[in-house]
Amino acid sequence: MDAVMICGAGHSGSTLLGLLLDSHSRCFYMGEGGKVRYLGDERKALRKRACKICGDRCEVWSRFQWNEANALYPQVADHVGASVIVDSTKNVAWLRERIDEAQRAGVTLHLLMLLRDGRAVMNSRFRKYPERDAETQIRAWMTQIEATRSLFDTFTGNKSLIRYEQLATQPENVMTQLCRSLGLRFEPAMICFDQFAHHPLGGNNGTQYLATRARDGRPGGTTVSVGERSRGYYQRHPAGIQLDLRWQQELDEEHRALFDRVAGDFNEPIAWEG
Repeated sequence: MDAVMICGAGHSGSTLLGLLLDSHSRCFYMGEGGKVRYLGDERKALRKRACKICGDRCEVWSRFQWNEANALYPQVADHVGASVIVDSTKNVAWLRERIDEAQRAGVTLHLLMLLRDGRAVMNSRFRKYPERDAETQIRAWMTQIEATRSLFDTFTGNKSLIRYEQLATQPENVMTQLCRSLGLRFEPAMICFDQFAHHPLGGNNGTQYLATRARDGRPGGTTVSVGERSRGYYQRHPAGIQLDLRWQQELDEEHRALFDRVAGDFNEPIAWEG
C-alpha cells in the first residue's frame, strides 16, 4: 500500500488537496490523521474527536480504533478498503513518527509539501484568531515552514512540491502531474470533489462546506458550518475550485507592513502576485 503525507503550514489549501485525492477511486483521505488519537474521547470537542462531516455516527470513524503497537496507515487501508491513504497532519513530530513506522511496515511513502503565499496564510489566521498577537502568528508560520522544509529536504522517498495558487488555478494540470508521481491514473471526475462523499478528521470548515453543499439534502445548506466572518464568501462561492485571494482586500495596512518587516524576505520566493 501507499501513504501520502501532505505537509506545510495550516491555512495553505491542504484540505482542498486532500479532498481532491479523496475523490480518486483508489484513495482515502483521513483529514488530519493525528486526530485518530481522540476518536470517541468525549472530553474533546466534537470537531476534534469525530468526522467533521458526519459527526459521531460516521460510518468510517465510529468503527475504527487504532492499535498503536502497529503502523497506522495499513490499519486505515484495511478498514476502508483503499490502497492509498492520505494524511494532512502538519505537526512535524507526528510526520516523523509515521514515516518511521510506515517504513518499517513496508509502506510506500509520498511526501507532498504544499506552499501558499504567507500573506494569504496570515490573513486567514488573523481572521480566525483576531485575539492573538499578529507578530507571534507570523513567526510561528515561519518556524513551521522552516521545520517542514528540513523534513522535506531530508526525506529520501518520493516527494513533490505543490503551490496552492497553481492547484487552484490549474487543478487538472497539477492533479494530472501529481497522480503520475503517485503512480495513479488521473481521473477527471476527481476535480469535482463536491460530488463525492468524504470523511475528514479536522481540516478547513470552508472547504468542507463547499465539498458537502451540493450533496446535502437539508433545505438551506450543508451540515458543515462556517464562521460569521467567512459565511458570505462561501455562500457566494461558485461550484468548483476558485483561487482565494481575499488577503488582497482584507489584509489591512498595519498587518501588511508588519508582515513585510518580519517575513517579507522569507516570503519572497513563494509570493503570488497574480
